Amino acid sequence: MVSQLSESVGGDLFIDLFFRKKDYPFHKPGEQALPGGIEKWLQRYYFTQGRFKPAIVVEESDNGRFELNIYLKENGKSLAKPILLKDIFSLKKYDALRFEILQPVTRLSVFVPGLDNHINAKGKEHILLTLKEFTPFLMQAVPAIRLLDIDILLPKSLQEILRPRASIRVKQKAKDSHGFLRLDKLLDFDWQVAVGNDLVSEDEFRRMLRNSEGLLKYKTGYIYVSPDELQKLYKHFTSSKELSAFEILRSVLSGEYQGAKIALTDEVQQLIKQLTVQAEIALPKALSATMRPYQSRGFSWMYRNTQIGFGSVIADDMGLGKTLQVIATILKYKEDGMLGKEKALVVAPTGLMTNWQAEIERFAPSLKCKIYHGATRNIEKGEDFDVLLTTYGIARSDADKLKKMKWQALVLDEAQNIKNYDTAQSKAVKSIPANTFIAMSGTPVENRLSELWSIMDFCNRGFLGNLKEFKDTFALPIQTQNDLEAAGNLKKVTAPFLMRRLKSDKSIISDLPEKIEMDAYCTLTKEQAALYEKTLQKAMQEIEGIEGTDHKSLFARQGLVLQMILALKQICNHPTHFLKNKVMDASLSGKMDLLFERLETIVDNNEKVLIFTQFVEMGELLKHFIAERLGETPLFYHGGCSIKQRKEMVDAFQNNPADKIFILSLKAAGTGLNLTAANHVIHYDLWWNPAVEAQATDRAYRIGQQKNVMVHRFITKASFEERINEMIQNKKALAEMTVSTGESWIGNLSNKELKDVFELR
Repeated sequence: MVSQLSESVGGDLFIDLFFRKKDYPFHKPGEQALPGGIEKWLQRYYFTQGRFKPAIVVEESDNGRFELNIYLKENGKSLAKPILLKDIFSLKKYDALRFEILQPVTRLSVFVPGLDNHINAKGKEHILLTLKEFTPFLMQAVPAIRLLDIDILLPKSLQEILRPRASIRVKQKAKDSHGFLRLDKLLDFDWQVAVGNDLVSEDEFRRMLRNSEGLLKYKTGYIYVSPDELQKLYKHFTSSKELSAFEILRSVLSGEYQGAKIALTDEVQQLIKQLTVQAEIALPKALSATMRPYQSRGFSWMYRNTQIGFGSVIADDMGLGKTLQVIATILKYKEDGMLGKEKALVVAPTGLMTNWQAEIERFAPSLKCKIYHGATRNIEKGEDFDVLLTTYGIARSDADKLKKMKWQALVLDEAQNIKNYDTAQSKAVKSIPANTFIAMSGTPVENRLSELWSIMDFCNRGFLGNLKEFKDTFALPIQTQNDLEAAGNLKKVTAPFLMRRLKSDKSIISDLPEKIEMDAYCTLTKEQAALYEKTLQKAMQEIEGIEGTDHKSLFARQGLVLQMILALKQICNHPTHFLKNKVMDASLSGKMDLLFERLETIVDNNEKVLIFTQFVEMGELLKHFIAERLGETPLFYHGGCSIKQRKEMVDAFQNNPADKIFILSLKAAGTGLNLTAANHVIHYDLWWNPAVEAQATDRAYRIGQQKNVMVHRFITKASFEERINEMIQNKKALAEMTVSTGESWIGNLSNKELKDVFELR
């Protein structure tokens, strides 16, 4: 009848009734009696609704059997002592209640083997189960009984059932007497089975299971092995490919293999200690710089990694002197005879090449440096240089030529340029071979953890596995589930090869002044508000007009959302920025009023300021409005400036007291520049990416800064800028490197959520 009824109403009636909170009238012919039948059928599960509630206590006997005792508790009397079922039969005071008490107990017989005999014998016949009989009760019945809100008390030995897992015992290979000790070439392993905190060999585990199946006594506890689990375990041992050197090393560093504890021989423990100890290495004799203690440690760490066959990601906070540490490392290569036929190749953004050249001439004048850039670039056969400086664009276009040369070291400055692993640029750079690899980046993760994988994979190919393995093991658990254990494991395995120190850590650098961040709010003018409302309404009509859920429709919808963001951002900046109508009236923008208020105070105090915008067009408007208001034309650094113009502007701002205001395009000037003459930073329009924003701020907040740095974040009150800023700040609750930021995620919000975010309030 139930199946016929389900078919007649579409097949999901009972799912709807029990799990979706839907109603059904039961008014068709033959259905009137069904509600009562359903209620009667459900009664068997109402164990705890009456006056007395059953409870089960399991005790382990000395002869390897388990005894189940049934107790009754009186509902509403939590302090009253439970009554043993046997006493219900023997004590006179329960004569009148006996039927009421036994009713829920008898319904338990479907779950508890031997309960019927126990009741028929009035509790005098014990419920005793062998290990084989007890196993299905424990693994199948106990979870169901607990779901029915029936208390079941297990002995301590059964509180945590151990399940065997594949693991490894790491041992040492024979040592290579030639060259440096390479940690990745010295490790080997044997398969093991992890049982709780113990490891046993495969043969020993098979012997343990020889006379048992299912539940198995182990020390003071129990192991449970289902046939499926056993088959998977043995299949893992027999069909799994051999672990790579990097896979073994990851397990050694994390202390686990696929979540199971591993074992290290005494020799391996000593080897790890010997090869990873942070021994201080003497600085190069020809270094013309006094290094801070943390910089000396960074240099020693990079050089030591080279010695044991690994690359390094130096991810120090912006302004802590990564370039000096790398130059010292390259100079040490030369002094130790490593830069003969093999050279050092440094790949940097275009705007930083002259900075590298100047820093090498200043700190390591004995290093011969050559710039490989421009239309007439060429490398003569046998040309005498130690360091070749080039850009990412040239490395991409000339990869085939650079691959033919021999490189001791390949250094990437602003290594986030290869964060997207599948771009032509990343592939070209990774195709250039070298003896060692160094990546420099103040933000190894800007948007997603795959960026960290790409940079780590450049330095130590295969160390974090392939991208799919990395996503399954680390990226997805961390980014989607806030898995702190996975984040901790990622830090553990990357720590030996990724060094990150923060300026906020006074144990690293104690003489850097404070960075004071403040949100500065402005309001829209009437003209801006009207234009904002009109643009929002039109955009939402187009977005709501897309009804499909296929990939093409979703892609089109996301594109419209991003267009709307761009338009509203421009309106919040200045109406002319959006309308392109060349109306050059500063008073049309609330942000311009706020900017003038801040600039006048800064200039009057004879201080200097950096103004960041992500739009070159807005930069031009700012340049015009500021010159018109203050009578001084500010400097403007953007992607269209030549290398010579960029250098001249940086020199002028740093050294000329008259140049107090420097407008910078965020994309062109967000990294690499040293602009410590400024002690104010204004973010005119926010990028909504904390990492990119911090990079820009650190043009001023870096070593050499003598004053406190004031950071002004301009936000339009009551607009989407304010609400998205709140959302981004909330996202920072998770560890910095696991935050997924940027703007594309906004395109996935529902229509209602979009209205809530973007409507003026």
